[in-house]
Amino acid sequence: MPELPEVETIRRGITPWVLEHPVAKVVVRQPQLRWMVSTDLAEHLVGRRFIAVHRRAKYLLLQNEAGWLLIHLGMSGSLRIVPSDLQPDRHDHVDIVFENGRCLRLNDPRRFGAVLWIGERPAEHVLLAHLGPEPLSAEFTGAMLYAGSRGRKLAVKNFIMDQRIVVGIGNIYASEALYRAGIHPALAAGRISRRRYDLLAEAVRQVLTEAIAAGGTTLRDFTNEQGRPGYFAQQLLVYGREGHPCVHCGRPITCETIGQRSSYFCGRCQR
Repeated sequence: MPELPEVETIRRGITPWVLEHPVAKVVVRQPQLRWMVSTDLAEHLVGRRFIAVHRRAKYLLLQNEAGWLLIHLGMSGSLRIVPSDLQPDRHDHVDIVFENGRCLRLNDPRRFGAVLWIGERPAEHVLLAHLGPEPLSAEFTGAMLYAGSRGRKLAVKNFIMDQRIVVGIGNIYASEALYRAGIHPALAAGRISRRRYDLLAEAVRQVLTEAIAAGGTTLRDFTNEQGRPGYFAQQLLVYGREGHPCVHCGRPITCETIGQRSSYFCGRCQR
């Protein structure tokens, strides 16, 4: 699934292509995604220009003077900027065609994505209202994690992956940040000190910043808006490295299931 760095990479990639270009038409080949594609897209988009492209968690928000278009990539979706006359592939479900002959095309093989017109006040929309702070914002701190974790018995990895606590920390990046902070992923969130949460918050920021700079992490099917893969996978220290030596102590990396997700860690460096 595209995570925060992958979605941010796409946001940055499509922005110069979609801003200030009038929309000529909208083509919906397959309306049945995770939710039905909004039937009034053409009414709100055609003849108008996008003035900003935002990201909230793993959602893209394209703004025009009438409101906001929400796009989610689901499990394996991708967005491409392509010529409008390029023949669509089997899983190319939605096109936003611009008057300059370019097209923003959604490809979604599993159909778990979303293309929804949400009008005004996006922060109040049902898909966004419950979300926690952005991990690269000033609001995300070790103090915030410490305060929210008091009395919590769930594993810290599950805690930081809870989108109500902080958004966008998926399985890969949670494993990597916990490794850098030296925190065992199964440790109860409520048992971790304020000092260690300060280390974890900083590790999360570092991992996500580096992943964005590398264009995201390609493990199966993420590619950016022009079809090029992300390269952060080459920098992973624990995720997907079961049995390989820890880069710090040499002990083999362990993989265990925590919260129904594969969790990679070093049993010596992470306590």
